[in-house]
Amino acid sequence: MNYHDKKNAENTLKLRELSKTLPSFCREFFLGIKDTTSTRTRLAYAYDLRMFFEYLHENHPKFMNMEITEYDIGLLDEVKAMDITEYLDYVSYYETEKGAVTNDERGKQRKLASLRSFYKFFFNLEKIEKNPAALVQMPKLHKKEIIRLDPDEVAMLLDHVENGDNMSKQQTRFHDKTKIRDLALITLLLGTGIRVSECVGLDIKDVDFKNNGILIRRKGGYEAVVYFGEEVEKALQSYLKERRAIIPESGHEDALFLSMQNKRLSVRAVEKLVKKYASAVTSLKKITPHKLRSTYGTSLYRETGDIYLVADVLGHSDVNTTKKHYAALEDDRRRMAASAVKLREDQ
Repeated sequence: MNYHDKKNAENTLKLRELSKTLPSFCREFFLGIKDTTSTRTRLAYAYDLRMFFEYLHENHPKFMNMEITEYDIGLLDEVKAMDITEYLDYVSYYETEKGAVTNDERGKQRKLASLRSFYKFFFNLEKIEKNPAALVQMPKLHKKEIIRLDPDEVAMLLDHVENGDNMSKQQTRFHDKTKIRDLALITLLLGTGIRVSECVGLDIKDVDFKNNGILIRRKGGYEAVVYFGEEVEKALQSYLKERRAIIPESGHEDALFLSMQNKRLSVRAVEKLVKKYASAVTSLKKITPHKLRSTYGTSLYRETGDIYLVADVLGHSDVNTTKKHYAALEDDRRRMAASAVKLREDQ
């Protein structure tokens, strides 16, 4: 199995275990949405549903007197819209054995979306009479400024990855072993805009230098070819010379990017790697792999002015998602239009 198939298998096993802690009718929901959702989405739904039922078990009188796994589907009709509203207020801040947990408007929106899908599924099957989740308003999302690197910051970041300036002796020793890999990885992220999950899922055979393209697995499971330029080609070629001399751990022979333990790099490892290098370049911006993706999208849009091309290259299924992210740049272009046309020549 490739990386993505392994992840799907892991998620499937986790979902089966998690389902054992939920009411039995939840399994029907997960099977019912199997053909229209990813394993990652279904697993996220399961975590959200478990939290919802745990909340009801602790706070709703009709749910207190039996174990969660014993709940009958008829109990869903006992939940009112106000119960869900109070649940969303609860998840804004609560405490666990591991410490305090908070959910901002986006976290609460996702949890309500899970409940809406859940209730709608059984309501449409006429197994419940009410759909209280549909009556609860979605939390309003406030626009967040898109954080991206400026062109000079991109150059500084790549210089820092390549040269390892201002590092301790221990950091320098470690950097000497990983800088070629790290430069290839960050150059690839900045030069293609691929997601971090798409990056760590790359196998050696997915890189095609004849056409300067990489074969990636997008969200939703479909495959796509993304093309790269000379800078990415040079960085990848340098890394592959080093990579071919490494003997990977069993099961990781095909992986393009390997860790110091000669295993496929994880998403978390790449996130830490990007944070480490970016923090030395800018202290005001919290740079993640996704911010490198935004940086690429911004650069591509500025160069081409083609929002549909940006959406296609970034793998957005809906161009409105792209427009929402780059609305500020649209405004800049409209401002430029104000002075682009001269009505009369200057005297």
